[in-house]
Amino acid sequence: MKSRQRVTVLGALNVDHIWQVPMLPRPGETILASVVQRQPGGKGANQAVAAARQGAPVTLVGAVGDDADGDLYRSQLIAEGIAVGCVARVAGVATGTAHVYVDPQGENLIVVDRGANARVDLAALGGVLADTAVLLVQLECPLEVAVGALQLAAQHGVRSILNASPPHPAFPWGAHLIDTVIVNEHECRECFGYTPAALAALSPADRCAWLVAHNVRHVVITQGAEPTLHVAADGAEVVPTFRVVPRDTVGAGDTFAGALAAELSGGREWGPALRYANVAAALSTLAIGAQAAMPRRAVVAAAIARDGAIHSPMPRVTEYLIRDFP
Repeated sequence: MKSRQRVTVLGALNVDHIWQVPMLPRPGETILASVVQRQPGGKGANQAVAAARQGAPVTLVGAVGDDADGDLYRSQLIAEGIAVGCVARVAGVATGTAHVYVDPQGENLIVVDRGANARVDLAALGGVLADTAVLLVQLECPLEVAVGALQLAAQHGVRSILNASPPHPAFPWGAHLIDTVIVNEHECRECFGYTPAALAALSPADRCAWLVAHNVRHVVITQGAEPTLHVAADGAEVVPTFRVVPRDTVGAGDTFAGALAAELSGGREWGPALRYANVAAALSTLAIGAQAAMPRRAVVAAAIARDGAIHSPMPRVTEYLIRDFP
């Protein structure tokens, strides 16, 4: 195990307005919501909560407005055990918001207003990197902030994870060393021009050349219910997912990223870390919302123990978790 195990997350904090709808709206179509909820969200805060619930010490770097939403959000993060000294309160700006539309199959559409997230300041990051094992960054915050954070991590010898979501066409691939990139299958095509299968099928020489050109050591591609793909210089590993019947997929990707960061920060090897993150992400789809649905470590451990083998389907997990979710 590494002596420093802290996960530092730099990213967005939003208040999510979640609309349960009978179907996702098409252009020009009006849909009536059956249920409307208001919950904390934003990819940065979501991933920080996911990592904290797996037992990692977590620091969040971000910004909220000087409004009631911002004050409440900071209090909720403190209750999760997350260090918020680097979450700035920006005067005269509203806390970020997101409108999330979820259909009965758990699929979703999301529209985001950055608000205070556009004012994230890198200055706070330098002071916490000395105690950081893994820096986790997404692309909801301004591009220059995300790129600057990755550059600082490389300079300080800190392992960096970029969840390249939402994809940004101007991201400077190859400019700075990134230890790990996490994308889903759609983001993989948008960022790299490869389907997951095509990336896995590269010859060893072509795969290594591609990683060097992008200055990336590891690429992790999530594919919903399909296996997760891990691409590195020594090969492409396919990691089975955890079979459940989802109620809401909002936040599943953030749960995966936070859980993976927590496992890697604690010294877990790639195979077990990816399998653990797959289980955590699957369990997060069994309740409504992003942070509200993220399982704690005891729940993930109970699911794995109940299944008996992390590779196998788990027919009873859905009933168990809907009843006993903490």
